[in-house]
Amino acid sequence: MIKTLTSRVRLMALLLVGLALAACTDAAPKGGGDILVIGDSVMAWNGSSDQAIPDAMAASLGRNVVSKAVPGAQFSNDSTLLSAVGFDIQDQYPGGRWNWIVVNGGANDLGFNDCKCGACTPVVDTLIAADAATGEIPAFLARLRSTGAQVMWMGYYAGNGKGSFEGCRDDLVLLERRIARFAAQTPGVTFLDSETVIDRQDPSLFASDNTHPSPKASALIGAYLAKGISARSARSQ
Repeated sequence: MIKTLTSRVRLMALLLVGLALAACTDAAPKGGGDILVIGDSVMAWNGSSDQAIPDAMAASLGRNVVSKAVPGAQFSNDSTLLSAVGFDIQDQYPGGRWNWIVVNGGANDLGFNDCKCGACTPVVDTLIAADAATGEIPAFLARLRSTGAQVMWMGYYAGNGKGSFEGCRDDLVLLERRIARFAAQTPGVTFLDSETVIDRQDPSLFASDNTHPSPKASALIGAYLAKGISARSARSQ
């Protein structure tokens, strides 16, 4: 009974936090818009000061970027209540027609699962199988592509060795290697790795928790993604 009550209290606390976080995300225009960003805390970090990755993308591109990313979100969250307030990245998609949809995620699926960043290969297999063609992530990205949007997946950067998800590194590399393969064989889907612009040896690129990006890192990543969007948009004209 005590355990059940504790679980309910935790669920209610997460729900209240989720409602607060969801209230902080951008309002999506009816029918869609230009660029939509969905994902977890790496995308949303520094958002309270308008220095998150989507803010940097908007500044670099001079285009309208709507972010629905929520800290703590999993790509696949089994809780209906938590999914409703943004803790399921797939449910962050508001529908409508977008020119670009930028996505990240997966770390919380490993860290919050029973495997807790240990032997999490079965979780990775559920998200995207060894064939890099089936699983929840390919199905969702294909769904986004079917709306006519160009889709970009942002890979995580390597941590500085002090953060809370260091044990997830091997499974995240496996996850993103498969996503990159899926993107390479799927027209209209792009994989860009934020690790390309983040030097794990530079302490100024990490927040005080040694996990999330500092404003400087968010700016670097946002500009990198913006450059990728500009290059691909130019080719499609």
